[in-house]
Amino acid sequence: MPDTRSSGMHIRVNPEIKAKAEPILAAIGLSFSDVFNLTLNQICLKRKIPFELSSIQLTENGYTADFEAELLAESEKLHAAVANGTAKLYQNTSEMFAEWDKDDEEADD
Repeated sequence: MPDTRSSGMHIRVNPEIKAKAEPILAAIGLSFSDVFNLTLNQICLKRKIPFELSSIQLTENGYTADFEAELLAESEKLHAAVANGTAKLYQNTSEMFAEWDKDDEEADD
């Protein structure tokens, strides 16, 4: 039978990061304790840190500078296409997926 008692632990967290993470975790329905326990469980299961550790500097949005630049460039292209009337716009996702399915079927022929 598993031991259901809990052990206390005190950790120090950057208050800005904590404040940013708190509403995200609340929306998912998780507490900081839940996330910490999930992380420790993954470390035990995988016998490693369950996420990539890197010295790459990330932007405030969590992307590499190159990837963020690509996203912004693509966004600018899409804005230009909408502005000049060449963008394909959909009323809803069902319409969009139907169009994509049609394109896939035509590509298979």
